[in-house]
Amino acid sequence: MSRGYQVVIIGGGPAGLTAGLYCARSKLDTLLIEKGVIGGQITNAEQVENYPGFPQGISGIRLGQLIHEQASNYGLKTLLAEVIALAPHQRHNLVSTNEGDFVADSVIIASGSMFRKLGVLGEDEFTGRGVSYCAVCDGPLFKGKAVAVIGGGDAAITEALCLSKFASKVLVIHRRNQLRAGKILQGKAKAEPKIEFIWDTVVAQIEGDGAVKQLKLKKMKDATISVLQVAGIFIAVGLEPGTDYLRGVLPLDDGGYIVTNELMETRIPGILAAGDIRHNSVRQAITAAGDGATAALSAERFLN
Repeated sequence: MSRGYQVVIIGGGPAGLTAGLYCARSKLDTLLIEKGVIGGQITNAEQVENYPGFPQGISGIRLGQLIHEQASNYGLKTLLAEVIALAPHQRHNLVSTNEGDFVADSVIIASGSMFRKLGVLGEDEFTGRGVSYCAVCDGPLFKGKAVAVIGGGDAAITEALCLSKFASKVLVIHRRNQLRAGKILQGKAKAEPKIEFIWDTVVAQIEGDGAVKQLKLKKMKDATISVLQVAGIFIAVGLEPGTDYLRGVLPLDDGGYIVTNELMETRIPGILAAGDIRHNSVRQAITAAGDGATAALSAERFLN
């Protein structure tokens, strides 16, 4: 039998948790469903230094725990499960998970997007210990150290420019012999003395002892292996929103992100989206939290 809620929130990152806090404070019977770790991708950040209210910084895991605790104190219910389908139907939306089905008057989708991984040895082992997917989040931790950036698009070059403010050297490793980034970004990167380029090369393995110490690199043309000493590696090879189950259900942009208006509303009344999974998100914890609050207020207006 399906259990009914006024609001079901899909995703337990800053957007989903903040939406849960606002919904629970408004006395709405609310269930938050998270398939991984409460806190979402921010839990991979060893230190979050740009979230307001924490002048000394805070670990990503702890930040997620605190928001969850705050929301739970107001009555937010949480389930660890994976959402596999959403069937909208006026105010009886069916949310199907691997732990059963739930009916919701309103649904807030805040399941974020996943950084595309390299899929090499050491990547998972050293995530949060030298492997990062966000220079804005983790760049200051590598002050005066050499780091590598993987990728050749706008995201990778933006990461490299950000890291150049902190690192002693930034080595951009790209599998091709020219960048895909826009000309203006390319010009800025090539004019920055701290940024160097390693062309026609991929990462074969990430190695270290408790933290990243070196990379094994492979040349594309002849497969020769070399070793590069770095303290950190920033991977910027794209993002993948978890919206496969929503294709044909909600409007998605070309990248698979959910299209909303400024109130986080989708085309279907009562179905909202917030945070990194939303079209044109800037993918920061603070803006995700703002999206979550907006989505919760829009859901409350819909229910009323």
